[in-house]
Amino acid sequence: MVIKKAEFITSAVNASGFPKDSRPQIAMVGRSNVGKSSLINGLTRKNKLARVSSQPGKTRIINFYLINDAFYLVDLPGYGFAKVSRAEREKWGLMMDEYFSKASQLKFIIMVVDIRHNPTADDKQMAEWIRYNEVPVLLAASKADKLGKTRINPQALSIRKLLGFSNNVPVIPYSVVTKQGLDELLSYIDSYT
Repeated sequence: MVIKKAEFITSAVNASGFPKDSRPQIAMVGRSNVGKSSLINGLTRKNKLARVSSQPGKTRIINFYLINDAFYLVDLPGYGFAKVSRAEREKWGLMMDEYFSKASQLKFIIMVVDIRHNPTADDKQMAEWIRYNEVPVLLAASKADKLGKTRINPQALSIRKLLGFSNNVPVIPYSVVTKQGLDELLSYIDSYT
């Protein structure tokens, strides 16, 4: 797949703001500061499409990006960021629950994890939700350029196992710095759109 057109369409805090058309949606989930926005920019080759911040917890709404006029990449708020109030975290959780329960066009989830670290309790909870709801998932293991080459695949496979996913769930180590894994991610996205 080649992304020729990518544009921000809308932000939403509830279902009334979701796009109303029937285009497929691919949701991106992950803890705060794991690199979801950087991945969107890397896949689309547009450095400023999704807002990237050095401060975790900046994505507090659901952002919809229209890709090739064919499907949406949906950037959901990062979870697990401790420096926001409990009420704010609960609000994010409700927003995500509403998205997942009302997004009839959701085709699959890209769960972004940091390859340098074992999954957090929040990652495990998200993985459990994905399994329970039987939503197709791909694990995108970010920041692969930060590990030695011989550690990348063993760590990626370990993360998949720790999250409780079966071997048929793809895990793709990637780096927006070196572009490793981006074409493989695009190929997988193409198979669902």
